Amino acid sequence: MPPTFTGMRLARFLRLALVPLSLAVTAPLSVWAQPAPPSRDGAVPPADIDDKPNQPETPAPRSPAATLDKLFERLAAAKTPEEAKGIANLIQRRWARSGSDTADLLMSRAQQAVKAQELPLAIELLDRVITLEPDWAEGWNQRANALFLLGDPIRSLYDIGETLKREPRHYGAMMGLGTILRQQGDDKRAMIAYRQVLAIYPELEAVKEAVEALKIEVDGRDA
Repeated sequence: MPPTFTGMRLARFLRLALVPLSLAVTAPLSVWAQPAPPSRDGAVPPADIDDKPNQPETPAPRSPAATLDKLFERLAAAKTPEEAKGIANLIQRRWARSGSDTADLLMSRAQQAVKAQELPLAIELLDRVITLEPDWAEGWNQRANALFLLGDPIRSLYDIGETLKREPRHYGAMMGLGTILRQQGDDKRAMIAYRQVLAIYPELEAVKEAVEALKIEVDGRDA
């Protein structure tokens, strides 16, 4: 069960949540790149290579992590919102795969429950998802969303923190963090979260608008 945050504990939680997030966003994307797996010994006999010197070697298949890293590079370099949205959709499809058919089915049912505004049922299903696949960032992110919709921003913050531990580039969770902080009147930290979203997904219009809305309030106050 996530802890209850009040007063100084909430402030400390937010500091701890934002510091690693900042480090994750400012580090180069290559930090998360997975090295290409070494070629299997004996995959291509040396004699075959000698006989066909101009034949290219079969490239090693990319790992899911390497593919995701490449998508994030493309997302950061996208020139238009439309191009960026297409890339973001591919990223989200990869996030949506747990590797467990049971967890994926429970997730699908939880999302249906959210759409039907059956939030307690959605949270119960997501509890099971997280129990089955505790390292799946999207399980935590979806429960954070359901808790927020249920009116429990403190528990939602906890799940956002767990999401970002597992996927520091999860711009959806960062957006949720910014939204909650803004609702709580913490515009300065909300601006930090929103700007970190834009460091990963520069063409995300909703966040660009939020930054513009907060810019005078936050930057003007600190100037």
